[in-house]
Parts: sequence; C-alpha cells; structure tokens
Amino acid sequence: MLLKVGSKGDDVKKLQTKLGTTADGAFGPGTEKLVKEWQSKNGLTADGIVGDGTWKKMFPGEVIKEDVVIPSGGPFKLEKLKGHIPEAVIAQIPDTAKKFNITNPLRLAHFLAQCGHESGGFKAVSENLNYSADGLKKIFPKYFPGNLSESYARNPEKIASKVYGSRMGNGDESTKEGFKFRGRGYIQLTGKQNYTNFAKFIGEDTVSNPDLVATKYPLASAAFFFDSNKLWSICDKGADDATVTAVTKRVNGGTIGLPDRIKHFKEYYNLLK
Repeated sequence: MLLKVGSKGDDVKKLQTKLGTTADGAFGPGTEKLVKEWQSKNGLTADGIVGDGTWKKMFPGEVIKEDVVIPSGGPFKLEKLKGHIPEAVIAQIPDTAKKFNITNPLRLAHFLAQCGHESGGFKAVSENLNYSADGLKKIFPKYFPGNLSESYARNPEKIASKVYGSRMGNGDESTKEGFKFRGRGYIQLTGKQNYTNFAKFIGEDTVSNPDLVATKYPLASAAFFFDSNKLWSICDKGADDATVTAVTKRVNGGTIGLPDRIKHFKEYYNLLK
C-alpha cells in the first residue's frame, strides 16, 4: 500500500503528526514536501511517496491501512473488483487505462490476470534476486560456471550487476547498472533502455529515480510492457483459454502458471463485462 498526493485517511494523519504538520488526513503538496525532506535525512529515495520502506523506518512493525477511493463511472465497473484485487491497484486503473489504450473489459481482464500472477497477487513490485549458489546455477547457468556462484550467492546487487550487465542498455558489471535497473513493477520493467523508454512515455525521470517504477508506476509500467509488445491485439482475439495462453507466452516466454492466469482472467472478466 502507498501513501502519496491524493491519499486520505487515518494513516495520513499519523504520518502528518510524525512530520510535525497539521494532521488533517489529506496528503497534499505540503505533506509531500515534508516527506521528501524526511526521506533525504534518513537515507531514502526522496520521491515523496510513503511506501513500505519509508513507513517501516517511521513506524517500525506497523502496516499502512490507507482509505482508498474506488473510482466509479467510465467504461469499467471497477467497484466489482473490490475484494478481488487490492484497492490501491483499482485506484490506478483509470489513469493507466487512459494512457495505454485499455479500452474494454476484455483487455483489462487479460491485463490484470497477467499482472496478478507475475506479481504474486499484486504484492511483489521489485525483483527478488536473493538466490543461493545452487539457485544461481539453476536459474542462470551460463553466467555462473564452476564454483563462481558461491561468491555471488545471497548478494542481489552483485547478482543483478553480473546477469544484467552489458545488455538491455546497461553498462558492464562494474557499473552496477544491472542492479540499478533490475525488474520493477507488476510485470517487471528491466534494463536501462526500458527505463529510458518508459521515462519518455510517462514524463517522469525513472532513469535517475528507478524506484518510481515500483512505488508510483507498478501498474503503468506493466501496461507499458503490454503496449510495447503489442499485446492488446492478442487480447482482442477473445475470452477463451487459447487467447489467455497466447498472452501468457508473450508475457512469460512460456506457460508457467497458466491455470492460475486462466482462473483469474475468467474471474475478472465475469466481474467487468
């Protein structure tokens, strides 16, 4: 869950009290400025968005419970999705749909089914690279011949820097750009070139501040992937299992988790249509 400009509720009041400002429960530009100052002083990315990392530093052991307004009207019955996907995700749909040509329930259901599966139920917004030595040899065998994996195990920064180095627009391993531009978002945006392309489209510098993809644009970055890979035309082919399979192959490169993706597509489509 995220607190940002436009958020309202008791957690915003608590945040404002912590920051020493008027606790009116409305997250506006003034609160955003104070959050950025607090983040800078505490060694965090000063994006003005209170996600899990910022909240845990402010209030160790507590969880954000934001009051989210579910949009109504428009081409989708988004209120029907409440209880099926997180409300914070639902709140992102109207703007994302407008920017990325999600024009009907069929497209949206295909999109959400893939996002939900890829992110473990809209929970993961950043790539988990905490692999063991054996895991590295299994997942990335060509990068870790012999016993090399042992010196990289359980070190996500080193792992990503090696595996993603010198490709996707990243510099070589020594630049650590492979880690800086590791996968983020519900369908992981990966590599400096993709971050650069997304930044140009969205109008915000996700190259200088790549964490924005995870905190502010997890759904929009996934829609950017769909749009860039011409997935909407595949979605338009129908609501059958074959179409879900075709979309899955483009997203996943195979059919891992296909039954779960089909299940959730049907669930979302029946709710939205």
